[in-house]
Amino acid sequence: MVFFFSWFALATLWVLNDARRIKREKEQLRALNNPEAGGEMVWLPTGKITMGMTTGAPDAQPLHDVKVTGFFMDKTEVTNEQFAKFAAATGHVTAAEWTPDARVAGERSQAGGMVFRPQLGWRFVPGANWRHPEGPESSIVGREKAPVVQISWEDAAAYARWAGKRLPTEAEWEYAARGGIMHAAYIWGPELQPAGRWLANIFPAREQLGHGAADDLTRLLPGGTFPPNNFGLLDVAGNAAEWCADWYGAAYYKKSPHANPPGPETGDDSDEPGVAKRVVRGGSFLSSETNGAAYRPGARAKAAPDYTASDLGFRCVRSKP
Repeated sequence: MVFFFSWFALATLWVLNDARRIKREKEQLRALNNPEAGGEMVWLPTGKITMGMTTGAPDAQPLHDVKVTGFFMDKTEVTNEQFAKFAAATGHVTAAEWTPDARVAGERSQAGGMVFRPQLGWRFVPGANWRHPEGPESSIVGREKAPVVQISWEDAAAYARWAGKRLPTEAEWEYAARGGIMHAAYIWGPELQPAGRWLANIFPAREQLGHGAADDLTRLLPGGTFPPNNFGLLDVAGNAAEWCADWYGAAYYKKSPHANPPGPETGDDSDEPGVAKRVVRGGSFLSSETNGAAYRPGARAKAAPDYTASDLGFRCVRSKP
């Protein structure tokens, strides 16, 4: 009898503690989803993935298993509306808005950013910044729910600190993007167009869905235009490419830790020696199978921390309190 009551008491205590834990996590999630905290977040439980690709660029090889501790991630890429609140609250001046030293030779002697123009490709455009993503003539009016772009790594990190968050590690990003679908070429499965449907804002989809006009190729779409992945995250493939916290190392996968890899201590890009770069993931509305298919969850890209472009944004994460 004594044993029964002891067991019953322990079981009751366990249930009460579990109920408190669930209540605490719900309260934490409500706090995280407060608009003032930077938008809605999704909880991703601790899990494992196989990072990398068997085909494609050498920097995405070899395949290696990684364990990732649970964390919260923004449901959408940070939007123009959210970034505007940050800029208004802090007075932050982004890299593309800086007025560089006029004595410095070259195009970077002017404030501006990289812009894709049909028939012309990528060009540095003076006056391009997050408020004017494609140049001085453009605007974010009517595009408040679209991802903010022309954001450098430093700008993204500053926003994350203001919001009480941080940028995701490369491992966290790939774990989140895969949504529990292991070894698939795309975040939704093995086929680019399952049942003939486009599931991401990428270049071929824009052409076939009527977004291929010259004046429309530079447009991002609001989060929620395409279905979420299995974790409920929007636009982890296509739309805006996303900064990660890690320095980029071409050979990092050969020595990456098997639990929560933080990335190398410094950047190392053999394609451009002497220029340390950060990891960029997810591809953008300009990505296609013929230019690297960066929207594949295992594909890697990189950019200098001060680089800004009309298709480059970010989203944030937060460790469990």
